[in-house]
Amino acid sequence: MHKCINKSIGNVYHLEQMVDNFFPYSQQQLEFDKPVQIVFQSDQTNAMKLLGKTAYYNPASHEVYLYVDGRHPKDILRSLSHELVHHSQNCRGEFKEDTGTELGYAQNDPHMRKMEREAYTKGNLIFRDFEDLIKRGKIIIDINFKNSGEPQMSLKEWKNKELNTLLL
Repeated sequence: MHKCINKSIGNVYHLEQMVDNFFPYSQQQLEFDKPVQIVFQSDQTNAMKLLGKTAYYNPASHEVYLYVDGRHPKDILRSLSHELVHHSQNCRGEFKEDTGTELGYAQNDPHMRKMEREAYTKGNLIFRDFEDLIKRGKIIIDINFKNSGEPQMSLKEWKNKELNTLLL
């Protein structure tokens, strides 16, 4: 029930695979019933801003936009989790047609404040729980490195390279 689209300048192959693993868990936790499109977005100017945008949700088109330039994949996934809460809210009919996201909307509109609080709380906890389940071996993820465009190296080659680097 999701589709990933890469509109970024980078290779998001591994990130897409992680999203494919995270999405069913998130959907189960949030119980949304409509498909969503996840767009990986580049914005070099935004990436250089200390308080630049990280992500946003478009309720009219059911799209999540994730800014990926210069960000750690884990941070991007946390942003996705937050925006999927907004998607769930939209599926429940909680977005008003005239809902604006201008500067200060989360401070001035009590309804939007409540929705943001839910997105921050649930989004962070859902991603944290997912991460902990992986670390405890309760969820097994399989990421394919073969088609990533990255050079492949066996464990033995990697170990020898590391030892040589340390010795030098």
